[in-house]
Amino acid sequence: MSEIAKFIAEVAGNIEGLKADQDVQALSRIWLREITRHKYAYNFTWLGRPLIQLPQDMVAVQELVWRVKPDLIIETGVAHGGSLIYSASLLELIGGPGRVIGVDIDIRAHNRVEIEKHPLAHRIQLIQGSSVDLAVIRRVRQAARGCERIMVFLDSNHTHTHVLQELRGYSPLVTKGSYLVVFDTLIEDMPSDLIKERPWGKGNNPKTAVWEFLKKNRRFQVDKDIESKLLITVAPDGYLRCIAD
Repeated sequence: MSEIAKFIAEVAGNIEGLKADQDVQALSRIWLREITRHKYAYNFTWLGRPLIQLPQDMVAVQELVWRVKPDLIIETGVAHGGSLIYSASLLELIGGPGRVIGVDIDIRAHNRVEIEKHPLAHRIQLIQGSSVDLAVIRRVRQAARGCERIMVFLDSNHTHTHVLQELRGYSPLVTKGSYLVVFDTLIEDMPSDLIKERPWGKGNNPKTAVWEFLKKNRRFQVDKDIESKLLITVAPDGYLRCIAD
């Protein structure tokens, strides 16, 4: 066995150990719960734009993008544009014509200005409209024609119904071996007092949508290794690997 293979095997063993360690899993849930009260994810930027993601999840996304080397990443939910810039920067490092499409029902003018003047704007296409509007989905599908490796990130409206519609609308675009990542599935696991004045909550969130989606869709399976090695993630049961054409 080569030294590289030995290291890969060691990491795999580490992940299996974390899966089995109920104490560290419980501590991680407590830590995640408490940092959420302080809007911890708001603290970080990527190349000048607010990211609004946990650094641990961004490391996982980087690993997936480098592994898959997609020529298209589709993201629902734009906010300040940090995630789009992050994806674009990874594609820039990989090289080639890779693009990012960002879909949002409300791309605010000040955020659009900052995104469009960013040095990586040439890799980004913005589409304003509801991510579940059939006309928007058709537009995205048209833009995806000819792409061989497509990855999708869902991070817009977090209600069960909306995310389920997104899953059904965008999952056919994800190519075998790539990923569909559903963010903020942790809403199902958080105390109700952390979700105030929102249309989503326990029993009505991205994780419940993923569970329903997977009952009928056999192209995807949850990659439990990712959340086990991260420990701190907003996307438990949200890293979906595409295992079939």
